[in-house]
Amino acid sequence: MSKKQGKKQAEKQEKKQELSKDELIKREITRLTNLFKEIDKNKRLTAKGLIEEAAYMRITLQELKKEIDKSGPIDVMPQGEYSILREHPALKSYNTMVQRYTNVIDKLTNLFPKNDIKKEIDDGFEDFIESKP
Repeated sequence: MSKKQGKKQAEKQEKKQELSKDELIKREITRLTNLFKEIDKNKRLTAKGLIEEAAYMRITLQELKKEIDKSGPIDVMPQGEYSILREHPALKSYNTMVQRYTNVIDKLTNLFPKNDIKKEIDDGFEDFIESKP
């Protein structure tokens, strides 16, 4: 087998290993569902929607990150006889979406049951009082 054939075969294997966006989203939904399975039954419908949105955003963020890594954060935009440098559109979308993703994950985390039992911090006051004659 020649080097050229070996390279083509390796490229075919890589493409087979690449998953579609829908499959990646489904996997992320499964991962997040497992992470948030302790959420109260009454809140699960809300959680389901947030999980689906978070999964979509995470996979899209990965795509945007690849584009930014490939093209760089600065884009050259032709303007007639001259061109200007600007923030790459993928970077702008990434920055906006990462904030929204963080917000959705925060909302999901807030659906977890709250621990009503507050731990008392021993400040040593009782020991001080008991040690006095």
